[in-house]
Amino acid sequence: MDDEEIIRRLAGDILGYLGYEVELAASGEEAVGKFQKARDSGEPFDLLIMDLTIPGAMGGKEAIELLLRIDHGVKAIVSSGYSNDPILADYRTHGFSGAVTKPYRVAEFSQIVYEVSKKD
Repeated sequence: MDDEEIIRRLAGDILGYLGYEVELAASGEEAVGKFQKARDSGEPFDLLIMDLTIPGAMGGKEAIELLLRIDHGVKAIVSSGYSNDPILADYRTHGFSGAVTKPYRVAEFSQIVYEVSKKD
């Protein structure tokens, strides 16, 4: 989930290249809706990657709160271009399973996605 189309496409391309199936969302509202739909269909998402700040819409902080109400075991990585954001520094307290800063570097991005997706 990211409000910037180029970032969504880049993340989607990286994840697709790594062998993951990808759904893209521009806002927290859209991500929560897609998450619920996938869960209801019996094919839940394994992992979400959410931008912390979405101007004029629901960002990652608000979205994770809703997602945790739907599924307390949800795995989500918070993403931001602001590496000094306190939520990135203490992501677990806010309900996230990992954190990654932008701009994405393929090796780091891949490692974080792999580590979070393998956590129980």
